[in-house]
Amino acid sequence: MKSPLSKIIVMLSVCLFISPVSAENAELEAARKNIAKLITGVNPKNILPSPVNGLYQVLMPPRFFYASADGRYLVDGDLIDMKTRQNVSQGPRNNSVSAAVDGMGEDSMIIFGKKDMKHTVTVFTDIDCGYCRKLHKEISNYNKAGIRIRYLAYPRAGIGSGSFKKAEAVWCSKDQAKAMTDAKNGVDVKSKDCKNPVAKHYTLGQMIGLRGTPALVLEDGTVVPGYIPAARLSEALNQAKK
Repeated sequence: MKSPLSKIIVMLSVCLFISPVSAENAELEAARKNIAKLITGVNPKNILPSPVNGLYQVLMPPRFFYASADGRYLVDGDLIDMKTRQNVSQGPRNNSVSAAVDGMGEDSMIIFGKKDMKHTVTVFTDIDCGYCRKLHKEISNYNKAGIRIRYLAYPRAGIGSGSFKKAEAVWCSKDQAKAMTDAKNGVDVKSKDCKNPVAKHYTLGQMIGLRGTPALVLEDGTVVPGYIPAARLSEALNQAKK
């Protein structure tokens, strides 16, 4: 039989082991409650501790920012670890973009290439953009290099513009892939009006902060602006996977 003293020692040991964890959990839950109360639409599960005490990272795909524990202050920027010289915000921000892009669903995208290809790159495209057309002329080269291209619409002139209406015509076509190729070649695509995702794609691009097209979103959520030849893109993607 254990003596009263030994029981007390065991109980104290358990308390010392549990208390810090419980305190951390309580702080996190309190921060989640405070932040979610002041930021409409945020999922409390997407509020997590950051490397800085009292500052929490908040994911609202595709957005990523930081908030104080009471939710009063927001920080929209990067945290740099001066010891390692690393941008510790980049990974979570990329994850947020990737989640938002995948959340659009492939049924809303126009896709060139088989699903089992080595890489998948999502491209925000404008029908009238010169470099977007140049990229599309290389579609077969991207596919040969094992790169599957998923198109989202981003008519730079905005909702209701001529480019926007061309994108709607392409997405409303029975053969979307053919319509995309025709439109990129300057052919006037005719199709019936339909419920389409062009406005949602454009809004997503705005939220990500796109400034031009084409804009490439890599598998890890990294956003790369501009046209990249198939051979160079393939080399970069293969190096990143090593």
